[in-house]
Amino acid sequence: MGEHTSTQRVAGNKGGSTLGELIHAAVRGVIEAAVEAELAATLGADRYARVEARHGYRNGTKVRTLTGPTGPVALTVPRATLSTPTGAKEWVSTLVPRYQRRLPEVNAAVLAMYLAGGSTRRLRGALAPLLHGAPLSRSAVSRVVATLKGSLDAWLTQPLADREGVYAYLDALMLRVRSAGKVVSAPVLAVVGVLADGQKVLLTLELCSGGESYEAWKGCLAGLAARGFPAPLLAIIDGHPGLRRAVAEGWPRAAVQRCCVHKLRNMERKAPKHALAEVREDFHAIVYALSAEAARTAWTKFERIWGKRCPGVVKSLQEGGPELLTFFSFPKTQWKTLRTTNVIERLNEEFRRRVKTQGALPTEDSALILLFGLVATGQITLRKLDGYKQLAAVIRQRMRPAA
Repeated sequence: MGEHTSTQRVAGNKGGSTLGELIHAAVRGVIEAAVEAELAATLGADRYARVEARHGYRNGTKVRTLTGPTGPVALTVPRATLSTPTGAKEWVSTLVPRYQRRLPEVNAAVLAMYLAGGSTRRLRGALAPLLHGAPLSRSAVSRVVATLKGSLDAWLTQPLADREGVYAYLDALMLRVRSAGKVVSAPVLAVVGVLADGQKVLLTLELCSGGESYEAWKGCLAGLAARGFPAPLLAIIDGHPGLRRAVAEGWPRAAVQRCCVHKLRNMERKAPKHALAEVREDFHAIVYALSAEAARTAWTKFERIWGKRCPGVVKSLQEGGPELLTFFSFPKTQWKTLRTTNVIERLNEEFRRRVKTQGALPTEDSALILLFGLVATGQITLRKLDGYKQLAAVIRQRMRPAA
């Protein structure tokens, strides 16, 4: 009973208005005053001012409803006709654009909730304190989300020549989308680059309805090249043969690191259940060794122990070859983040967590928009590479011409 709430009557207020109502009225007044000032600046004349060098005339007002942080606000905004070299035209406010029904802060909240996996019903419930009864239809949510489409298109074509890529992570995310009237699993090719300052950045996303293939990855790398992205010094990839071939052709001078996590999963499929723990332990002895020499010793030991017991496991290890150990030739502080494609795996996990309530995404575009939106809005952040301070030395060493 002693707690103050926003619904309490303000003492001494003649109208008995609530604190929320007073704030609401203040918000309305501020917006209306700002729009009036904007119009005065555009016309070059205040209301009722007699100025010869004016750029048009006021012609009444109109009522607009705009949903803001305090709920729906009924605004009385001025109308005007501007005089231009091509004739008269109606004035349109930039502060309260035509057809705008919600302030950017409200749209941002709607978008954040949608990207967090909320349905329209959940959005209405969660944002009820913000909407204060204002309508929020499925089409309204779609229009808000569609604002990301333009940003996605611009991002997918922006030049990358000024991005000095040192490392690149490449992997595919599998999504369920509705395509041509049928729900299918489609891969989204993702490339995350590590720049010279150590910052990780998402470079591209490409949904391939035809499946992950050499042709798909070749086109993906060609797209990055067309945007000016230079070949990295190191490419961290999974074991997909089409990707490996595309990297060899598109970035022939780049070193290649095979993802140790993907390789362990492949090896585990070849091992009996009772031997899984031992296989993992012996494999970890290789990839978590203190040096390349110690890793090669552990490799030899692995082949000797498992060669007869589980030949399929050893064959799978040998398929990865020296590219499983490439990271040992880079600074030790970077080994942890160079031995796997976990950067992209995390994107996949975050995305799946947000869409787990949906059977499938409605369109192919929506899949890319949602993935891009999670990164663009900061809901998924890509931190700097471990050991990034040593990147300058790596660049100097790797770019040094051979004797």
